[in-house]
Amino acid sequence: MAFNAPRSYILLSIGAAVATIVLKTAAWQLTGSVGLLSDAIESVVNLVAALAAFGALSLAAKPADRRHHYGHFKAEYFSSGLESALILVAAVAILYTAVGRLFEPQPLGPLDVGLALSLVATALNGLVALLLLRAARRFDSITLRADAHHLLTDVWTSIGVVASLLLVPLTGLTLLDPLVAIAVAINILGTGWRLLRETASGLMDRSLPESEQQLLEAVLASHAGTSVAFHAVRTRVAGSRRFVSLHVLVPGAWSVQTGHDYCEALEREIVALLPRAHVFTHLEPIEDPVAWNDGGFQWDQG
Repeated sequence: MAFNAPRSYILLSIGAAVATIVLKTAAWQLTGSVGLLSDAIESVVNLVAALAAFGALSLAAKPADRRHHYGHFKAEYFSSGLESALILVAAVAILYTAVGRLFEPQPLGPLDVGLALSLVATALNGLVALLLLRAARRFDSITLRADAHHLLTDVWTSIGVVASLLLVPLTGLTLLDPLVAIAVAINILGTGWRLLRETASGLMDRSLPESEQQLLEAVLASHAGTSVAFHAVRTRVAGSRRFVSLHVLVPGAWSVQTGHDYCEALEREIVALLPRAHVFTHLEPIEDPVAWNDGGFQWDQG
């Protein structure tokens, strides 16, 4: 299946979340397993997160306007932030339910149909997660990446729950059910914390990833010399977009047209390596000491 926009993939996630909620809720009601209940709760979180992701991606796709000159790309971080919070809330809810079941163990109902429904839901989540991961790489979307990893967490959670329920009739240890639910909750807490950190990093205008930073530095190094230099190089990431700004110092005797053509060629070269980048250059005479004054990060030309 091929779609041309990230939002199309989120619709898959929404559909999968609705289907898995139905399947896992039925599995829980048939078995009475708190592990399957925790699994169903996480699917509800998946649905809410997917709906928020669809809204965020719709906003991020809007073009720049008078009040948002750099576009709306950061809207993706609102989705990942909300998903992080919902994951943490779900984990607490699961812990509360599971700890209560530890002190008041309850026998499980028939497992065959319930486990079959859970496995169908797990396979569906796994398929959608793989599609989202491929799309996340294609569109470089933190929203799709967050949703995919959340679904994968759900997949491994479900596998753990099913394994524990298969062991209960073999061992007679009904405590395995709430113990696995607690382990599931702890795993979910870890996922939520990682997503929260990534969201905070994006909102703090983090610079380009190290691999992309090295590509940029290699381009600048290939142009730097006695008559051309660069400084005040700044980069930031906003959702799937990259922003690069730098001062280009050239001989003052160059004509405006020559300097302009040089900057245009340099910008095209950078964009060829970083296709989602917006590059801003500021031309200055290399002989003027004032041109070297800048309070920001200074790129080391070696």
